[in-house]
Parts: sequence; C-alpha cells; structure tokens
Amino acid sequence: MLRESMELVSVIIPIYNAEKYLPACINSVLAQSYQKIEVILVDDGSTDSSSTICDEYAKRDARVKVVHQTNGGIACAQNTGLDAAQGEYIAFADNDDILDSRNVELLMQALVRTGADMSKARWRQFGPSLMDQVKREAGLGANNPRSVTVFSNPLAAYQNIFCKSLRMLEDLAGRYGEARYLNEANWCRLYRARLWTNIRFPEGKYAQDTAVAGRLYSRMSRVADINVNLYNWLQRSDSVTHRQQKPGFYHDHVQAALDNMAICYKRGVTPARSYYTLIGNLRYERTTSEIYPDPEAKKRLAEDEYRAIKVLQDLSLTQHLYCRTLSDIRTLEKVIYDKLIKNMV
Repeated sequence: MLRESMELVSVIIPIYNAEKYLPACINSVLAQSYQKIEVILVDDGSTDSSSTICDEYAKRDARVKVVHQTNGGIACAQNTGLDAAQGEYIAFADNDDILDSRNVELLMQALVRTGADMSKARWRQFGPSLMDQVKREAGLGANNPRSVTVFSNPLAAYQNIFCKSLRMLEDLAGRYGEARYLNEANWCRLYRARLWTNIRFPEGKYAQDTAVAGRLYSRMSRVADINVNLYNWLQRSDSVTHRQQKPGFYHDHVQAALDNMAICYKRGVTPARSYYTLIGNLRYERTTSEIYPDPEAKKRLAEDEYRAIKVLQDLSLTQHLYCRTLSDIRTLEKVIYDKLIKNMV
C-alpha cells in the first residue's frame, strides 16, 4: 500500500445507459487498494436503470457522489465531473470498463516518486464473453511494475510515437517506444488536477478527447509510464467508434486535428499523428458527404479542405514526407486492428 501520499483522488465516470456493465465498473473502482478516492458518477440523462444504480451505490458508500443531468453528451458529462472534483489528482474511467484493484495505487506511486505531471499504465482490450474472467483477474491486483519510464516532451511523443510496428522496433533497440506511447484516451492515467485548470472538453462535438490532447500535453514537462496492465477496455460492436458515422463526426475530428497542428507549429513539434488524423478523417468526410447529402455538410467540407490546405503548406518537404510515411504505416496497421476488434466477442 502506498504511503508516500494520501491525497484525494477524484475518479470521474460519465454514464449513459450502461446498466449492463456499470455495476462491474463501479465495483472495480470502489475496490481500489488506494482508498482515499471520491467517485463522481455523472448520470448524463440515462433512460435505463443506470440512474437508480448510481443512487444505490451512493447510499452504500460515502465516497460516491452522483450528479444527475439532462443528456448533453460525454464531453458535457466529463466537464461536470471536472467541475465537481475536489481531489488533488484526477482519473477517468469509461462506464463499461474494469480497473485493476491496484490502478490508483500504482499510478499514484509512479507520479509521486518521479515528480511527473501525469502517470500512465498499460491496458488490454477484451470482449464481453471474458467479463467474468477479467473481473476476477482485476480483483487479484497487478504485480509491482517491472519498470517505470519517465520521459519529457510528451507533446512530441504523442505526435510521433503512434505506430505500433515502429514502437516494437524501438523497444528492440532499447529506446522504450511503448513506454513513450501516448494517445487521446484519458483513462488509465492519473493527472495532477492543476493540469485541467481552464481546460474543458468541447461540448456537443465528437473527438472531445483529441480536441484537448494537444493543450494537455503542452502543459506537461514529464510523464511516467508503468510497464504493467492496470485497465481493461471493453470492446463492444455498438460503441460510437465502431459504427458508421455521418459527416459531422469526421468534421469534428478534422477540426481537432487542425487545432492540434497549430499547437505543434507553435511548439516546434512535427505533427505526424495530427497529419494522419487530418488526412484520414477529411477523406471520410468527403465520402460521407456524398452518402448523406446536406448543404451544411458540403459547406463544412469546403471550409475544412481550405483550412487543411493552408495548414499543410506550413510543413517543410522533409516534414511532409515524414508525416506521410508514418500515416501510411498507421493506416495499414488500422486495417489489421479493425479486423481483430471485430472478432472480439
């Protein structure tokens, strides 16, 4: 059990119609070995029994706080959680995922001992049929990590270390590629609460995590990575990211990528990941604008294409070739990844 710090950790869980998996998620949070937590359940206008489930947990455990609100989307729910948080540290969890019982303990330990701004750990994906097995294993608690890697300039890491195959090659070369990998997800991390000052998720939009990633990583000097699995990510075929989307979905991702590229230019960072996000989602926005004809969608597409041309002109030839190469590698990896995810049951 960690003894270096017993500061309060606020765990924020946005909830919408999650009655099937919600109890397992909340149970995994309340079972944390690090007990000084407040669990903020933000019921975002659920129409199933999720609201009742939240209230029942609040009656049983004083650490649980419930906020009921009309449906405003996940960004709105996350912002409500941030506004309600009292902890010196912030963590997030999705309402259908399972936390290892030592998640907060080990993330806190890494954060305190290294003085980093954020700590993160590894995660695994699983299908619904493995839920019982995952719950048992998570309840046992992870072993102490084999290593803790601290790295600087997380914005550069986020932008340039995102291809799985290249991370594996870096690991073989002893350059800790996997440890330096950062994505847009905010779960399986522990943040110092001050990082979120004046940062909130854009409400009413998709890509809310991508939209704040650049600003968050720009505020961080160092990140600590724990080489152990502490989070279990449920893969469901009905999730937002696994469904065919309309043009607005891709438009929001294009806007987030463009905004992140602007941050990178100011910081002198080559925006390889945002280039990949921009090119891919712009292509999907064009395709879906033909499938779902809408004058407003056509107008947004024209504006996105114009802005993209202007932003891409700021890349040097070397940067453009570098970004294009990583984008092609990641596109191929995604084809394989999507097939694996679709086979999870």
